[in-house]
Order: sequence, then C-alpha cells, then structure tokens
Amino acid sequence: MTESEESIMTDNDIPFRRLLRQRIAEEARFDKPEDVVRHLGAVQAQDYHQAVWAIASRTIHARLAEVERAIEERRIVLSWPMRGTIHAVPAEGLRSMLRLLAPRRLAQDKRRMEQLELSEAIVERCSRLVQDALGGGKRIARDDLMRSFEEAGIGTAGQRGYHLIWRLAQAGILCIGPREGKQQTFVLADEWLPPEESEPAKEEALARLAIRYFEGHGPATDRDFAWWTGLTLTEARQAVEAARDRLIPNKQGSREFWETAEPASAGRTDAKEKLEDSVYLLAGFDEYLLGYADRSDVLPEAVFPYVVPGNNGVFMPLVVIGGRIAGLWKRKPKARSIDFEFRLAGPAEPYRDRLLREAERYCAFHGLALGQAEFRSLEGTR
Repeated sequence: MTESEESIMTDNDIPFRRLLRQRIAEEARFDKPEDVVRHLGAVQAQDYHQAVWAIASRTIHARLAEVERAIEERRIVLSWPMRGTIHAVPAEGLRSMLRLLAPRRLAQDKRRMEQLELSEAIVERCSRLVQDALGGGKRIARDDLMRSFEEAGIGTAGQRGYHLIWRLAQAGILCIGPREGKQQTFVLADEWLPPEESEPAKEEALARLAIRYFEGHGPATDRDFAWWTGLTLTEARQAVEAARDRLIPNKQGSREFWETAEPASAGRTDAKEKLEDSVYLLAGFDEYLLGYADRSDVLPEAVFPYVVPGNNGVFMPLVVIGGRIAGLWKRKPKARSIDFEFRLAGPAEPYRDRLLREAERYCAFHGLALGQAEFRSLEGTR
C-alpha cells in the first residue's frame, strides 16, 4: 500500500479499533483463554490476580478456573520473555521470544550482576541445581527453590535469589508452573513446553512477532512495538519492514500507525455507536494501557495520576468508558460476595447499571455474588 493509499483515522477511531483488536468488546471475545494470549502475543502478568482477569475478561464466559486450567494444561505459560517482567505467553511461542529478546536484556544485565556479586559461574551452578531438582516433570515452589540455593552455599538475600531465577528463565532453563495454593512454582522449560517445530531465521521471527503485536494491539506505532518488546527502535522498524506486506498503515495527524486486516465491525456506524456507550472493568497492568509507549489515545492527562499513584510503576484496575479510561475500581472480597468501589472522573449515574453488570461479570469469574457497590469521585482519592 502506498502512502497515498493510507487511511486517515480520527481521534475516536484509535480507542474503538483497540477495543475490537484487543477483544475487549463483547462481540469480539474468544471462547478459550489460550486464544486470548495467542492473539495478544503476551499479557503482562507480574500481578497474578490481575493477569488472570486480564485474560478472562476477553473471553465469552470469564471464569478463573478456565484460565488456571489452561496454565495447568500448558496451553498458557508464564515467564520473563520481555522487559524483565513476567508475562503470560502462548506455550509454543516462549522459546522464539526468548531467542529474539533475551540477548539485549542479558547484555544490559552486567552491571546488576556486579551489584549483586553474582557471576556466570554462580548462574551455571544454579542451572545444574535446578535441572537436578526438577528433572522428570517435577515442580518446585519458590521458597523451596530459594532454600536449595542457600543449602548449596549460594546466598539469595537482597534480590540475589530473584535475579538468579530471572537469569535461568532468560536462558530458557526454567519457567513458571501452575500455582500451588498461593505459592509460585517453577518447572523445567524443556520438559514443560511443547516441542518446537523449526527455528525461523531472525528476520522472519521478527516479522512474526510484529504481526502478532499489531494484530492484537493495533492500531499502534513502531515506537509502541519497540516499547512492548524491549527491542531498539531500529530493530522494531526492521521488524515492521519485514512484515510490511502483511500490515496496513494508517495516519493520525503526523503519526503512522500499523495494524493487520480490518478488525471485525471496525467501520460500521452501529458498532461505533455501541462502543461509544460501552463500559468495561479492566485489570491493573492491562494490555489496553501498558501495551503502548504512548498511552494518551486512551488515557486522559487528568486521569493519569490516579491510574499510577505516585508514578511508582503500579497500575490500578481501570474503568473504561467509550474506549477511554474514566476511573478506577476496587474489589473488596468477602466470604460469599465481593463489594466494589468505583471512582470516576465524571458523574457515575449515567453508567451505574452498566458498571454493576460488569461487576457481576467479575463476581461470576470468581464464582461469588455481587455485594454492595460504592460510587465516588476520582478527585481526592490519591
């Protein structure tokens, strides 16, 4: 497609297309949790409880048990494939992501290794310990893994243990297994992951990653893709160029956006009208916000300080109205029900019933009833 053939998007087009692309819109949701993760490419998951809702909220029948079954049955796997952060990824895609993205992270890690007084020799010792402990399909809880390092004379205090686990995950030695109660477990990646079909050339692997990203997150820019993956902007642009014949460019002002084929219903007037009136409760750290370097298309400047209080890297659960983040929500679990608190930047009354329907959907996800709901102004809640 030539530059003259690029379509021009309005400000409203971007959030509406993303609601469809990300399968948040009701008519676009998937049947299975693994289809969500495969479509998005990765779902940020350092907060487990938020991550499972981020996945389930994009399914037709959102249920916690179905997401956890997909993890238990190895259809979804958790690891650290990019940006040094835990993500849920399709099990068949983890090795490829690590080959592409881990080398740069490891090259940047030398200073941190020195600060923690760690060496490649120590990492190798831990690798042998892990393979001995987990071989034959075993799982090990995080505390037990740390204890095995300590018993071998390898200190784990002061982030040393966590960093060693991260290094082993980057090397493709281990990944995160299903939870046992509240405990994170670890498994050997080679035993846990499905057999790899064939390793594509780097250019093709980059192109596939770009297509996966823009299919699940478009319209988005090459800078958004670079942020999401942790690639340099040069590498991200190389990936976009390699995938160019399978991507569609769009313009919004001076910015160039990319996506794959037209999302279902994206151009229909009735679909847009429905999305203008839509209300969704999204997870903290949701891909709808964190999947992009530039978040201004869906996050009003006045709301930002409340979404990231103290600008400390913790992202609160989001109320999305008409494609834009309009406030926060908080759950208060009880024995048989969940109470909710909604904090909105504008009046709550026009959206009260739809907010409560979304809250009921979240309660069904946990198999509990909806309790009481409080509606407050966003101002003064930081």
